[in-house]
Amino acid sequence: MGFARLDAYLRGLVAEGLLPGFVALVAREGEVAYLGVGGYLDPEKGLPMREDALFRLYSMTKPWVSALALTFVEEGVLSLQDPVEKYLPELAGLRVGREVGEEVVWEPLRRPLTLYELLRHTAGLPYGVFFPSPVRRLYLEAGVERFDLSREAFLAGLSRLPLRFQPGEAFEYGLATDVLGHLLEALSGKSLEALLRERVFGPLGMEDAGFWAKDPARLAQPFPQDPETGKRIRLIPVEAPPPRYAGGLGGVGTAGDYFRFLEALRRGQGLLHPRLARLMTADHLGPLYGEGLRRGPEYLPGPGYGFGLGVAVRLGEGGLAPGSPGDWYWWGFGGTHFLVDPSLGLTALLLTQAPNLLSLAQPEKALHSRLGQRLGLAFRTLVYGALA
Repeated sequence: MGFARLDAYLRGLVAEGLLPGFVALVAREGEVAYLGVGGYLDPEKGLPMREDALFRLYSMTKPWVSALALTFVEEGVLSLQDPVEKYLPELAGLRVGREVGEEVVWEPLRRPLTLYELLRHTAGLPYGVFFPSPVRRLYLEAGVERFDLSREAFLAGLSRLPLRFQPGEAFEYGLATDVLGHLLEALSGKSLEALLRERVFGPLGMEDAGFWAKDPARLAQPFPQDPETGKRIRLIPVEAPPPRYAGGLGGVGTAGDYFRFLEALRRGQGLLHPRLARLMTADHLGPLYGEGLRRGPEYLPGPGYGFGLGVAVRLGEGGLAPGSPGDWYWWGFGGTHFLVDPSLGLTALLLTQAPNLLSLAQPEKALHSRLGQRLGLAFRTLVYGALA
């Protein structure tokens, strides 16, 4: 296998001033075939990137929490059919906000919100910050996505907001994994950090994974300003423990940490039984895929992909980049990507610390960004192109 083109592409982005630095890893059947380390750990200080750099993972925290929940399902402690209000009574009064033009018409739930809907992001819980809509605007105004809220304040705020869809009605990417993490805390009486340490990080040897940078000197930093828009870059603070453990975006880890996690799921060893790992990485949207695709860019799995219990899952040969039916992937807003192709024994991971998904926050720029989601698509294309 030759990864010269992939390596040249990433180093070229650094040389152009589009990426501050990167760590990239590609493995076949668990054996590392390519490890690229380039650019700067801290571009302002001129510190070189290092293999053990810590990255803010943003939404790549979600698969951790999804797998954690399935460890309880595997033990029979939880059922995918359990209603959320059984563990979080604060959310017992949730309703749906049907969007009629610019108005929000409230209606009762037709069925309870369940653990299953949280895992496959069909709970109707949005993010207010992406792709404006009347219900999302209510979330943005309520400030429930702020990183400085306590667990109690977050749940109280959420209890007063409507779901955007009826449970099970549509894929809606948002705060579902945050709610899932707090459900697991209520179930166990332990913090999400402690649960992950006990059930995921510890068993897999993920020594640096967590919700804050234990060694801030290894924390990868972005450019002070976005190179495409000129806007100031502000990433979540992870130098100290957070006010609450946000299961959807708060994680920090190294490439080595995340590689161990992905390999455990790919092999079905060390974390979940092979059948449970397969359940997590199989499509669970079914007929909801077509309707999701018609919603355009806000359907974040993208063309050719359904969604499992925490990851996007390829449905067939279509899509915007190469792959295989059954491959699965996800990414993080701060510039992180992974893909796993079980048919090829392939695991690939790219960690940067740049706002290369800024086009989600500014959809009008999506088609004109040099990077945006293009970085993940280019990485995937170059990885497959390097395979013998």
